[in-house]
Amino acid sequence: MAGGGAHQYNPRMLILLNKPFGVLCQFSPQPDRASLGDFVPVPNVYPAGRLDADSEGLLLLTDDGKLQHAIAHPDRKEAKTYLVQVDGVPDAAALARLQAPLDLGDFITKPCRAVRIAEPGWLWQRDPPIRTRQDKPTSWLAITLQEGKNRQVRRMTAAVGLPTLRLVRSAIGAVSLATHPLLPGEWREIDAAELKTVA
Repeated sequence: MAGGGAHQYNPRMLILLNKPFGVLCQFSPQPDRASLGDFVPVPNVYPAGRLDADSEGLLLLTDDGKLQHAIAHPDRKEAKTYLVQVDGVPDAAALARLQAPLDLGDFITKPCRAVRIAEPGWLWQRDPPIRTRQDKPTSWLAITLQEGKNRQVRRMTAAVGLPTLRLVRSAIGAVSLATHPLLPGEWREIDAAELKTVA
């Protein structure tokens, strides 16, 4: 069910939200800033994992502490895929550096998958739009991580000379915007088993 309207509270709830740009990943209201409570009018649910205010896309919320811990625990994290618009055009060396363990100073990333993709034609327009320069091309990457440290994707692309302009989390485990189409601000309940990739 995509958001809005009265909702009956069910125990052990797992919600998938397409978090819009600029929305804080918390329920407590802040002056002049939108938060999760402006989009998910369901009591007693909390984020299982985080997504920066300046990032968009899929976010999980649950009312079950054990499930929240299991989803967010570093040893059990589901793979997450991000669609990343970067300033510049990656060459083979930059893509290889992104995929290999990358020293970010305070930690070294685990190997990941990073490929250049065409601009997703189905992706919604961001509000406000990305500022681009006519003399500087941009490109899109799909980066899949098995981990997720604070601002990791942004730090990774910056480390190889490709600053992130836009970041959209498009998949968590087997759940993606393709399997669960949601516009920004929409949400639906899912079953935890849907996160598991079928081997």
